[in-house]
Amino acid sequence: MANRSNKRGVDAVQAAFQRAQDDGRCALITYLTLGYPTSEDSLALVPALEAGGADLIELGVPFSDPVADGPTIQAASQAALEGGITPTRCLELAAELRQGGLTVPLLLMGYYNPILSYGERAFVEACQRAGVDGLIVPDLPPEEATALHEACEERGIALVFLVAPNSSSERIARIAAKTSGFLYVVTRLGITGAGQALDPALGERLEQVREVAQTPVAAGFGISEPAQVAAIRSSVDGVIVGSALVRRAPEGATVLERYVASLREACKC
Repeated sequence: MANRSNKRGVDAVQAAFQRAQDDGRCALITYLTLGYPTSEDSLALVPALEAGGADLIELGVPFSDPVADGPTIQAASQAALEGGITPTRCLELAAELRQGGLTVPLLLMGYYNPILSYGERAFVEACQRAGVDGLIVPDLPPEEATALHEACEERGIALVFLVAPNSSSERIARIAAKTSGFLYVVTRLGITGAGQALDPALGERLEQVREVAQTPVAAGFGISEPAQVAAIRSSVDGVIVGSALVRRAPEGATVLERYVASLREACKC
């Protein structure tokens, strides 16, 4: 089910959404924490996401203070940190995954402090060399992202911003104008995590976002089951599933691939 393309960066992200649209479905965006359970496991588990039908893959960069993450991803990040994972090793793993034949767009999702410590421009350049197509930095609002935004624009790397459930109409429009690749709509207040019901007002909010969106719109936080994907697939261009996959990561690549395939099936409109 791999989505093969010679494009990279923003172009690759946009092409992935277009392919999904052409297939009559929303795009499936999956997440795993790099280095969990081990770095070697990541090299087997991430390709399983692609094999199961993921259109784009987020790779979590573990951080000691993951303020947006729920207990599942927090625990995975802590285990990865204890196993010696670093931002540099995350970039190396991304490069190894590309060398191993992974073709879908890759986005690093991580917090701003490690990027700042690495050096924003240097980090973006390293992302490009590693075959990373985009960045998602949940604790970095557009107003404070000028340097990183400029570095990403220069290299053609997508910089995806998030819209919170309590964002005003004016703020949604400002964020929509700044994001590249896609606009990440957070489905609920609080942290990531599987197993909670979707907000009944989510559909109305997604309509509001789509009115001002200049890129594809993808929804995440709390989406974990095929039924939840099916419930919102017609309201979005993409759905993002994370904690449910991280929780299954220790069970191995075959389990992940099968679960991703079930999510992919639910994306069909």
